Amino acid sequence: MPGRGKLIAVIGDEDTCTGFLLGGIGELNKNRKPNFLVVEKDTSITEIEETFKSFLARNDIGIILINQFIAEMIRHAIDGHMESIPAVLEIPSKEHPYDASKDSILRRAKGMFCAEDFR
Repeated sequence: MPGRGKLIAVIGDEDTCTGFLLGGIGELNKNRKPNFLVVEKDTSITEIEETFKSFLARNDIGIILINQFIAEMIRHAIDGHMESIPAVLEIPSKEHPYDASKDSILRRAKGMFCAEDFR
């Protein structure tokens, strides 16, 4: 997509997706596929994982935001993503606070540095 920016995709609960959609992130690609997935009680883990993988494959997405409690459901897929773009960022939800010890990007970043680097 030369000359154009990349999109933010969201996989989250209803409140999270609604907030980002009201902020203007909602888009449909040329195949009429949205850049968000609202995860409800009856949403299967398979559907979440397939949506995540489809977002990874899209060249118009630069960042994937995912509620951390949903990321835990597909942790193996998130940990398997090693590319820098799209970046996968885990965010809190209204019902589930953020836990830094579960964040895969933060764990990778800690592995790159040692305590002496910050002295």
